[in-house]
Parts: sequence; C-alpha cells; structure tokens
Amino acid sequence: MNTASPPPRLTLTQWLVCFIAALGFAFDIYELLMLPLIIKPALAALGGVGPDGLPLLVPGSPEYVKWARALFFIPAIAGGGFGLLGGYLTDRLGRRRVLTFSILLYAFAACASGFATSLTQLLVLRCLVFIGVCVEFVAAVAGLAELFPERERRERILGFTQAFSSLGGLMVGGMNVLAANIALDLPAIYGGHEAWRYTLISGVIPALPLILIRPFLPESPVWKQKREAGQLKRPSVLALFSPELRRTTILTTLVFAASYGIAFGAIQQLPQILGAQRVGTPQEAGHAAMIATAKAAVAQAVAEARAQGQPEPSPARKRQIAANASDEAVAKVTLAQEIGGLTGRFLLALLAVHIISRRALLRVFQLPALVFVPLLFVWISANLGRAETLPWIKAGVFIAGMLTIAQFSFWGNYIPLVFPLHLRGTGESFAANIGGRILGTAAAWFTITLSASNPPNPANIAIAGACVAGAYALLGAILTHWLPEPKQSRLDAD
Repeated sequence: MNTASPPPRLTLTQWLVCFIAALGFAFDIYELLMLPLIIKPALAALGGVGPDGLPLLVPGSPEYVKWARALFFIPAIAGGGFGLLGGYLTDRLGRRRVLTFSILLYAFAACASGFATSLTQLLVLRCLVFIGVCVEFVAAVAGLAELFPERERRERILGFTQAFSSLGGLMVGGMNVLAANIALDLPAIYGGHEAWRYTLISGVIPALPLILIRPFLPESPVWKQKREAGQLKRPSVLALFSPELRRTTILTTLVFAASYGIAFGAIQQLPQILGAQRVGTPQEAGHAAMIATAKAAVAQAVAEARAQGQPEPSPARKRQIAANASDEAVAKVTLAQEIGGLTGRFLLALLAVHIISRRALLRVFQLPALVFVPLLFVWISANLGRAETLPWIKAGVFIAGMLTIAQFSFWGNYIPLVFPLHLRGTGESFAANIGGRILGTAAAWFTITLSASNPPNPANIAIAGACVAGAYALLGAILTHWLPEPKQSRLDAD
C-alpha cells in the first residue's frame, strides 16, 4: 500500500514562474511562426516593384529565394550562436536574470521589425528576435525543471507549460487573421495598411506583464543553493564532449535537429505553397481556393466603390486587398496546424508520465510523422488546382502538426535529465540551438533552394518539402535507437 503523501499545492510564486514560462514558450513559437506567415507579403512590400507595378519578389523567383533563405537561416545562425552563449550565461548568472532579458529582447525587436523600411533592417531585427527566443527556451526549461523535484509533477508542468507554445501558434495565426481584417482601419505605417506589419508589432505583448511580474520571480533554488555554498562547478562547452557526455550531446543535438527539420522543411512552407500571388495575371499561382478568395475580395471592393459613387481602387490598392484576403485565408489553414500541435503537446504531457522509456515516448510521434508528413505534401502538390481539397489540407496539417510539434515538447522534458546541474543550461542550449535552431532550421534553406523555378511554381515547394522533411524524419528515427535513456535520479546531481 502506498502511504506517500501527495506533494503540496503550488505556491503563488511557483504559479508566477509557470505563468512567465508559459508566456515565454507561447511567444517563442509566436515569433518563430510569424515569419512563414508574413514572409511573402513582407518581401513583396520591401523588395520593390517592376515597371508593370507588380512586386519583383514572388515565391520561386531568384531574388525571392535569396532573401527567403536569408530570413529563415541567418537569424537561426545568429540565434544558435548567441543562444549557446545564453545557455552558458544561464549556468553562470542564473536562470531568472537571463530569462527576463531574453523575453524583453525578442519582444521589443519584434515590435521594431514592424517598422522596417528595408529587407536588411528586417533581417537584422529578426536576428535579434531569434537570439532572444533561443536563450529564453533554455533558461525557462532549466528553471522549471529545477523548481519541481518530484518526477510526475515536473513532467506534467514541463509538458503543459510547453503546450502553450502551440497556443502561441494559434495566437499568431489569429493575430494575422485579425490584422488582415482590420488593417485598413488601423493607423497607416509609411502610408500603407499592410497586415504583416501589424502582425510583427504584436510581438511586444509578452514584455508588458513581464515588466510587472519580474520583481516576484525567484531564482532556481537548486542552482542558488549550490552557488551560495561554493559547490557550483564552472560551465564549459568543451565539457559537453567529455567521454561521459559526448554521446548524449551529439545524439540529442542531431535528433533535436531532425524534429525541427520536419517542421521547417515542409510544414512551415505552407503559406508559400498555398498563398495566392500575382492574382489576375498569367503567372498567378497558389491554391485555387486562395486565388478565388483574393479575386472575390477585389471584386467586392470594386463593387462597394461603385455603389458609393467612388473611383474603383487603384491597381496597387487591389493588390493589397488581394494579398490581405489571401493572407487571412492561409492563416486559417495554419490555425488547423497549430490546433493539431496543441493536441500533440497535451498528448505528450499525458504520455510522459506513463511511458518510462524516453525513446519509446519519442517514437510514438516520430514514426508516424516519418510516413505521414512526406505523403501529405506530395498529395498537396498534386491538388493545388482543386479548390475543394482545402478542407482535406486542413485536416492533413492538423495531423502533421500534432505528430511534429509534440516532438518539440519531448525535448523540454528530456534534456534537463541528461545533463548535470552546472552544464544544464549549456547542454540544453547546444542541443536546442546548434541542433534545432541551426541544423533543424536549415531544412527551410534546403526546401527553398530545391524549389526555385522560373516561373515560380508552388507545387515545387511542396515536393521539395516532402523530400527534405522525409530525410530529416528518417535520420531522427534511425538515431533515436542510440538516444541515451536518462540516468540521473536527482536534478541537483552535479
């Protein structure tokens, strides 16, 4: 008979820590998933127009490929490099301080990016956003894991707070829909009402409650106790490759990269695959339902102008109306993906308590994703011209999101258990930032490069995404066989 008493209820301070961590996780993904939603209209707006008045940068064109690769990958490199430094500082300076400044950095950089006047400015500000996001994840996971020593409570709290990451995906999709709907009624930015700018500015939201709550956040009790007792060893990146940690470091980095590669190689390319472009010209492309939506929005605007006895919108205004309508329709598809991701994160949180083997837990999501995601994108590539397939695409991306995003939560539960206290932030940072943010996000670079064509062809992006995501998923499934099972029984082990 088990007579062990249940753990005490969470204190107000613990609830505050969970709230800030959940908010940070939500806006981590909010910021990361913002780029796939806004990249097409942002490049069109900042890339200039040709003699015909049409944007020069459209998906698949050489210059578009160049800038899309830069915006996906250069911030990832910056985030990975500085994120690794942030992990080291998390071990040196403490979890609370680094968590606070990382959230403030990415919030205000995201807000400023909404006022970018050139692609170079947007790129620099996205680098700052990535740096903040990469550092925040490490500090939040380390602090949460060490605040709750009981295994079941720790697994649940890490699982459910990370589930807010998918809520962040829902929020950014919803914000993009809202911005597309009300953009014309918001204050003009540089004389225009482009929905992507308002979506970017919304990234300042997490900084507002943090400014108020920051004085009440505690430091990790385990880390603080060790430091005050003079027992905390000095962190070192080289120590991650010591004989006892080398296998753990290399495998967690590579399998982490595989999880991110599925998302960035295929799923995050959906807005470029589906979104309408060059509507009303011989080069119009995108999913048939999105093109029809864009045309209907323009026709409605023209009809309303005529009914009011006003001149019909200019060609530039028509393009903006069509782009906003298409962006709104695409955002609704990504909402289905994020609902799937949220479902997957909750499933992971529930299963993490009951499935002891970490390898078995990861394979529950990893193996189905290996088969389903590539087949889905091959099917999408063959059905872009059929408007009636859109509901099936939404159902497919729901499942793809569930299988893929659940793997992200797995790493937050797993990594704190396989690195010692003095290397926890450094080890998490290496796996998450070098693995996930650089090697994993490189999948977007591969997909965009392989899909380049003239004239642009969204079906090529879908096929390339299927191949890239499949390759990453296969690599992850193979390497998981050697992924170490956690051996630490205590999170204060050093």
